[in-house]
Amino acid sequence: MDFIHVIDVLAGKLTGKEVSLRGWIYRKREQKDIIFLVLRDSTGIIQLACKGIEEASKATIESSIEVTGTVKEDKRAPGGFEIQVKELKIIGLAETFPISKDLSDEFTRDIRHLWIRSQRLTKILKVRSEVIRAIHDFYRERGFYEVQAPIFTGCACEGGSTLFEVKYFGDKAFLSQSWQLYAEAIIQSLEKIYTIAPSFRAEKSRTKRHLTEYWHQEMEAAWMGHDELMGFEEDMILHIVDYVLKHCEKELKELGRDLTELRELKKPFLRITYKEAVEKIGKKWGDEITDKEEKELLEKLGDKPVFLTSFPRDMKAFYMRPDPKEPKVVLASDLLVPGVGEIIGGSERIYDMKELLESMKIYSLDKKYYEWYIDLRRYGTVPHSGFGMGVERLVMWITGAEHIMDTIPFPRTMNRVYP
Repeated sequence: MDFIHVIDVLAGKLTGKEVSLRGWIYRKREQKDIIFLVLRDSTGIIQLACKGIEEASKATIESSIEVTGTVKEDKRAPGGFEIQVKELKIIGLAETFPISKDLSDEFTRDIRHLWIRSQRLTKILKVRSEVIRAIHDFYRERGFYEVQAPIFTGCACEGGSTLFEVKYFGDKAFLSQSWQLYAEAIIQSLEKIYTIAPSFRAEKSRTKRHLTEYWHQEMEAAWMGHDELMGFEEDMILHIVDYVLKHCEKELKELGRDLTELRELKKPFLRITYKEAVEKIGKKWGDEITDKEEKELLEKLGDKPVFLTSFPRDMKAFYMRPDPKEPKVVLASDLLVPGVGEIIGGSERIYDMKELLESMKIYSLDKKYYEWYIDLRRYGTVPHSGFGMGVERLVMWITGAEHIMDTIPFPRTMNRVYP
């Protein structure tokens, strides 16, 4: 028996033909002499009309089944077609399914292994898959090499307070916050590299955009300055959005996403300095800009992507290069998008050894943990830049998801490590 998918039927070219499908029962409605089932598979849902089919009465919600029947056009049915069933076989009979309407977010997160079957999460995860495909295509088309770096690391990249410490054969190590320091070594041979890999931040944050384990898309390029880096980010975002609109328009519409913002996206994105930003939101130099304030700033600027640049040096990481024209700020930027805030953080890196050593002193870093990193400036250093982008935040923006937990199959937060 050759099985096809629901999407093959919904294409409308099989009317009157006998087909076989398999999947799970999404809905069930019983009438006097007929039972209507809604079958779901990875491609969509379709109605099954079961008349005189004994197994249909036994089947329960989320039971897996195989069916054979004739395709009929029916405007009242989901997708405009139904299958008039001739044979139905129950493969996995499900017990009473614990998910019904009006359940709390916490409950559905506790049973994430079942909730992941929901139509909404299915659509978001399809978009996520296409986002990742678009990222790979973008870099490959531009001659970048994909490279992986260690998850276990002996030193901090972003900050010691957000490190997950783990036992490592009698020594201690940390889960990676970023591949960046290793990437700066690899560009000395491959020049242009990227990765998509998990990163870990022990941030005690309960916001809608924070995860303790997330997928990190990072790049590093030799010979690239900060201005060129921002242009590169613009091109990448435009490429991803264009790709997703072409391949996931149906899913985005079904998710209720207003596509106007995505369709009208163009470069250059607006750029605003940290100094200008704090003045706009009524804060002063040296103040942190919170998640809420990022959204406020975006609203004031017309709810379009914005580069926030020229941060005070002591607010950013030790490796970011001070602006030669204004040493109190760094050649760094965060890309903010509506509804989410920051999705990308990037900078030009310090490439002069003397300047790096001075920076490490300012940040009170122990040289013994960074000797190999200092070597990169000692042996053939070059100007270089890079950034890190949170895949889940990008997906959150593109899909319009209300919470970052909905953009990854099994989210990890400071109070959730199950299932």
